[in-house]
Amino acid sequence: MSGHATPELLIGASAERPVAISPKMANRHGLIAGATGTGKTITLQVLAQGFSDLGVPVLVPDIKGDFSGIALAGKMSDKLAQRAARVGLDDLQMRGAPTVFWDVYGEHGHPLRLTMADFGPIMLARLLNLNETQSGVLQILFRVADDNGWLLLDLKDLRAMLSHLNQHRAEIGPRYGNISPASIGAIQRSLLNLEGQGGERLFGEPAVTLEDFLQTDDQGRGVVNILHAARLYRDTPLAYSSILLWLLSELFEQLPEVGDAEKPRFVLFFDEAHLLFKDTPKSLTDRIEQVVRLIRSKGVGVYFITQSPLDVPEAILGQLGNRVQHALRAFTPRDQKAVRSAAQTFRANPGLDTEQVITELGVGEALVSVLDDKGVPTPVEKVMVRPPASQMGPITDPQRNSLLNESFLAGIYDQELDRDSAYEILLRQTEQALSEKTARTRTQQEAREEQRPARSRRKSGLESMAGTVGRSAMRTLGSQLGRAIVRGLLGSFKGR
Repeated sequence: MSGHATPELLIGASAERPVAISPKMANRHGLIAGATGTGKTITLQVLAQGFSDLGVPVLVPDIKGDFSGIALAGKMSDKLAQRAARVGLDDLQMRGAPTVFWDVYGEHGHPLRLTMADFGPIMLARLLNLNETQSGVLQILFRVADDNGWLLLDLKDLRAMLSHLNQHRAEIGPRYGNISPASIGAIQRSLLNLEGQGGERLFGEPAVTLEDFLQTDDQGRGVVNILHAARLYRDTPLAYSSILLWLLSELFEQLPEVGDAEKPRFVLFFDEAHLLFKDTPKSLTDRIEQVVRLIRSKGVGVYFITQSPLDVPEAILGQLGNRVQHALRAFTPRDQKAVRSAAQTFRANPGLDTEQVITELGVGEALVSVLDDKGVPTPVEKVMVRPPASQMGPITDPQRNSLLNESFLAGIYDQELDRDSAYEILLRQTEQALSEKTARTRTQQEAREEQRPARSRRKSGLESMAGTVGRSAMRTLGSQLGRAIVRGLLGSFKGR
């Protein structure tokens, strides 16, 4: 095999030839599927570093915490050398890829934050698991904030707006639509649940920008953005999938059309793809399908990683032109259906019983079909996946910290900001209203005192002083009570 020229994005080799993804067809999306422990992570690592070498930045979620090794050069062993030689890589140079680590919790990477405005009502409704009526209230909330020029940045802004909607339902309803206290209460409970899972860390400033993910290093290699998602996936899986949906939406909205480019501008890998479609309303699934179909014209490739092709809706599965299928097990009727489904999605190879081979593949072996230069799927082939040039397995915490300190984003997102936004504006409005009400009450009391008969105002100095002190104490108590109510209505449970 050593006589063959190494393709630009080599996956591995069959018994007859090297098998690679053409960079021109890489934005036609792809699928990496297979049971746990069959080699999906290594295939993902090979593709991510291959795109990086082409100058294409990527984003890869790290759910198991074992993908960080791509940042460092791997160590050649006899076993790796043998595999490299079998796929035609006699001169494999071990090296790492330029890497940026992200983490919503700021523990294993740069803090990844989004503003409420960036996230939007549709994605937020999905994150909070709201029904159609409650989602409608959320739409009204965003519209009212937008019409008034009130920034929605974090959870306390959202709580302030919910309180504002509840207090002004009579005025807001005729213009925007009816708002029920029950719906507001349900949203508040969902927010409590999100906060209990640490989800409030996702929202705030400084917020990440799309440009942060589209970087290349000084050698022209694309940056591999790694979203450390072990805790996020465990505690709030909806937040995990929502972040990737947000990025997909941003790429679609902001990037210009590029037509048939020589290579993608960006590649997004979506691990545990079933989360994207599980319990997702059909309306949102239809939107996702539309974005996946159209986003390739923006030079963006989307690659889904999942255990079974059945996890991806058929309409989207049909758009995934580059496919790597690792072994599947056929123990149950559903497993057998998944095997048949996976086999049927490939272009048939007369010399290969695809359905049988899927259950017999070893670790690091896969059935592969890619698009040729004309966009036609190649016949499925049994392929030995090439070894990665970077380290297999995770890096150490000191190594990660060193990479974070050397990152071009070091220090930019570490310190959280709290700008003047909906919470502060509505808090000032409420305090001003309380102050004006207190002033009106005092004026009315003084007017009533002037109108009383003279004999009723003739009191002893002691009696008059006691009354003044009493009224002052009542006003102070009322003012403090008012502020406490304001904090309860507009503040967060973090006590800001």
